[in-house]
Amino acid sequence: MDKHKEHAHNHAHSGIFGKKTELYFSLLCGFFLLLGFILQKTHVDPDWVSLAAYIISYFFGGYFISIEATKKISKGGFDIDFLMIAAAIGAAYIGSWAEGALLLFLFSLGHALESYAMNKATKSIEALSDLSPKMALVKKDGKLVETPVEDLKINDIFVVRPHTKIAADGVIVTGNSSINQAPITGESMPVDKTAIATTDQLPDFKDIDKNHIAFTGTINGDGHIEVLVLKLSSDSTVARLIKMVSEVETQKSPTQRLTKKFEKIYVPIVLILVITLCFAYVIIDETFSESLYRAITVLVAASPCALAISTPSAVLSGIARAAQKGVLIKGGKALEDLGTISTIAFDKTGTLTEGKPKLTHVIPVNDFNETDFLQLVLEVESLSNHPLAKAISKDIKEQYQLDYLGKASNINAIQGKGIEAMYKHQKVLIGNGKLMMDEGIAVSDTIATKMNDLLKQGHTVMLVAYNQSIAGLISVMDVPRKTAVSTLKRLKEIGIKRMIMLTGDHQNVGDTIAKQIGLTEAKGNLLPEDKVDAIKKLLQEDKKIAMVGDGVNDAPAMALSTVSVAMGAAGSDVALETADVALMSDKIEMLPFVIGLSRESKRIIKQNIFISLGVVALLVPVTILGLTNIGLAVLFHEGSTIVVVINALRLLRFKMD
Repeated sequence: MDKHKEHAHNHAHSGIFGKKTELYFSLLCGFFLLLGFILQKTHVDPDWVSLAAYIISYFFGGYFISIEATKKISKGGFDIDFLMIAAAIGAAYIGSWAEGALLLFLFSLGHALESYAMNKATKSIEALSDLSPKMALVKKDGKLVETPVEDLKINDIFVVRPHTKIAADGVIVTGNSSINQAPITGESMPVDKTAIATTDQLPDFKDIDKNHIAFTGTINGDGHIEVLVLKLSSDSTVARLIKMVSEVETQKSPTQRLTKKFEKIYVPIVLILVITLCFAYVIIDETFSESLYRAITVLVAASPCALAISTPSAVLSGIARAAQKGVLIKGGKALEDLGTISTIAFDKTGTLTEGKPKLTHVIPVNDFNETDFLQLVLEVESLSNHPLAKAISKDIKEQYQLDYLGKASNINAIQGKGIEAMYKHQKVLIGNGKLMMDEGIAVSDTIATKMNDLLKQGHTVMLVAYNQSIAGLISVMDVPRKTAVSTLKRLKEIGIKRMIMLTGDHQNVGDTIAKQIGLTEAKGNLLPEDKVDAIKKLLQEDKKIAMVGDGVNDAPAMALSTVSVAMGAAGSDVALETADVALMSDKIEMLPFVIGLSRESKRIIKQNIFISLGVVALLVPVTILGLTNIGLAVLFHEGSTIVVVINALRLLRFKMD
């Protein structure tokens, strides 16, 4: 993070008092300024005593500013620090030591506050590195060996005791527990985790069910679990998050880039104006000292100190607030752009929906009661390895509290049609209409009508036959997330006018989901390249759009959008790399918060720019006309710098209404 701090805030120095040296130097500057002022007003003899106090005040107030100014001048640049040093030296030259010391005190205090704002803004990210324990209890030859986390190897198994921190990203192989994932995902409630059934042929880390995954730095609950290491400490989600945020915060927002360009033009103009005003005595009836005083006062008034820190302080505060809630915003551009969005394109699977099929309809016929029918389906589907069969078996057990009894046998998959098996010495068929037709089983008009209605609504329908007659039908569907409706409603309330689903599923499926959750429209049957074309068209129509997906399958379309938002990015390297905004948890309901935060950040940036430029616009003409002294100019000007920093810090407490 040091590199970032140096880049984002060139005045964050350390010294004899550590990171707080700049603040202490500023306070010492203020102390000796006050001492000199008291000595001067009480006419303490000799006069050099008060002067000495002012000189010491100059030293502490100008120390870090002079270092920065020297660095910039050596590179051929003149910026705000140079203007302040020049103004302070000029004030001393004309005998205004108190005003010069006041200028340095307020300016250095503004810098110290800015440093505090930046440190406060990155504190929540840096704290993540402290969350990871230093040691892990690794199982070796039947013993527990305390091992430094950096020495952990892939496939090591370590033990996590109750209420301790998890040392590495991995999969739980023994035990179950509730784990507090707030440091990574921002989730307020602990998440129930269970051991994976088998570690044979594990898929990629990102593809393992999150219910079995443990992340570095998260906190175990009451359970005793064992975790198989799948990522080294340097590659863990926490490590990547810290690294990426440190890089992210150095990326300037559009407003920052604009103000930097403005400063490059503005500072030379101010210098030319000040030099010109030094010779005002040639034209108007005043002394050289009066012209010099006016020029130095203008130099103070015209320096854009507040403008320089108005945007970065707000951007970092916004990014830090998002990080506290488990959201990674990759730089000021993403933060600002998100607040301008009025159109959002959503991927369907895993974004608006659960991403896995759920049992939606159970319709028994021909004297089968529901329990007997479900038991028949459970016995047969439990023998199949097909994903739909697994989903059906799981839901029957959970929704209807039935147990698998092992009464079916001789299962056989019929490619493209379904499965057959034996149950209670009778043949069972579960599959589509073509399977029933091939087997000579009649399907009544009532069942056919119901089946077609469900198909039109996007359900996957399976007929069930027992002993050569239809026993009923079941259907499955990737159902909407429970929070999808409320989230989309909230998005409409905050001004998102157009919300579109882009899906590879059939148009009927897209239309059904869109109708259920309140989307504006849905586009189905889309291949990845079709989604890219859809995003291009939306950009032509609405100029700026956000794309919300998993950051993996939709990477091309997301890359094309104005702002890309990845869901469930914890543990997904691709999502973290490709998305502009990464929701570390799998919660779509965080989207309104992020958009609201972006808008509030943009509003505060505008306020800060208005304050900083407003003060300059007011003070410059007044000082040119000689209507104010250098002391008042210092107070107003440097006061505005402190105001914009405090205003930016308000973002750290942002909450949605």
